[in-house]
Amino acid sequence: MKPIDKDELYEHLSGFLKNRGVEIKPGTYTKGIQTGCSVLADAINLSQAGIELARAEVEKKLDQMRQVIHESTAPRPPTAPAPAKKAKVRTAQKQPAAQAGGNRGSKPRPKPKKAGTKAGKK
Repeated sequence: MKPIDKDELYEHLSGFLKNRGVEIKPGTYTKGIQTGCSVLADAINLSQAGIELARAEVEKKLDQMRQVIHESTAPRPPTAPAPAKKAKVRTAQKQPAAQAGGNRGSKPRPKPKKAGTKAGKK
């Protein structure tokens, strides 16, 4: 909106009143009316500037809020499946006698079987 000149409101008011049959002649009361119109024009101009600043701030905050909502609701990129781990193949290796139990001629103890499993089944 264009700013309003200080004398513009007074001119419009005097034109409006003249169309209604009331003519404003220069005098002491016209200075008061002119001052009131000037103050009103300043108030309108300042309020318009304030509204424009407020509108800009509201738009800025709305854009930030939209961005946060977009980031939190956007679909996540698909994650790559983890590569399958290769099973380690265990081979029977002979352990040195010191680790096998201390006796050179003894056999290592068999591992205890799990409860509820049958021999031969995996």
